[in-house]
Amino acid sequence: MQTFLEQLFIGLSLGSILLIVALGLTFTFGQMGVINMAHGELIMAGAYVPYVLQTKVGGALGGRAGLAFLAALPIGFAVAGALGLVMERTVLARMVDRPLDTLLVTFGISLMLQQAARDLFGASNVEVVAPSWLSGRWELLGVVMPHSRLFIIALVAVLVGLVSAFLSTRPEGRRMRAVMQNRDLAAISGLSTRRVDATTFFLGSGLAGVAGVAVTLIGSIGSQVGAGYIIDAFLVVIVGGLGKMRGTIIAAFGLGMLNAFSEYWTSASLGKAILFIAVIAFLQFRPNGLVSFQTRGLTG
Repeated sequence: MQTFLEQLFIGLSLGSILLIVALGLTFTFGQMGVINMAHGELIMAGAYVPYVLQTKVGGALGGRAGLAFLAALPIGFAVAGALGLVMERTVLARMVDRPLDTLLVTFGISLMLQQAARDLFGASNVEVVAPSWLSGRWELLGVVMPHSRLFIIALVAVLVGLVSAFLSTRPEGRRMRAVMQNRDLAAISGLSTRRVDATTFFLGSGLAGVAGVAVTLIGSIGSQVGAGYIIDAFLVVIVGGLGKMRGTIIAAFGLGMLNAFSEYWTSASLGKAILFIAVIAFLQFRPNGLVSFQTRGLTG
């Protein structure tokens, strides 16, 4: 039972990381059809924010790692959001409904951003000092739960709540939902789809920046930190259903649990292979993902 509970917590922790990484991608990919291979570099941009705050402006914050880390969450959102918005306005806005073109272009952008990070911060990985209140651990029923992982789980819960409230209560959120469901109908109804796309990309990119701040609690960061998450993020979005947050949540925790238990029973490499096989098999029966938009049609 203790082993089962340990793997359950690992799966929950891994699912939270997958969700925080994929949460922004589910909107940009689901609404605009943009295969954004630079999403990992937006995560990287957010990950460097606490490092810069701690090393460059630490004196202004009194040298407090905890204060710098908390300040990095909104700043990381703004930095990654602005970077994504520039990318969308200058390049991707001209490539709506051209997913293969966006794949190639964003892959090139990702390489340029990685090189820029190496030029600015060096080729070696760097460490972000975790706040002291996240260095401990909590034990329940023999299961050791690090405070850093519990913080990521709590952060994901807060983000999901905030995004859900934004989509359901704010006019911008309702416009995003309208364009996701039917872009052509939203356009002829008077909505500026280009403006909605810009809002969506800023939000999705900003969430990637927050994810980058969160992953600094897991290990060192470098120019490749985001690239390690991009494939898993796309798996979560595809399995969950394009543009559907509820499906993304279910898929993230489902894949996290499957990965945790399969790696425990086999090995890391074989567990990853089992994960891919399970996703391929699932898509044979549900090619639109767990949750898809329902449409009405005329029947004769």
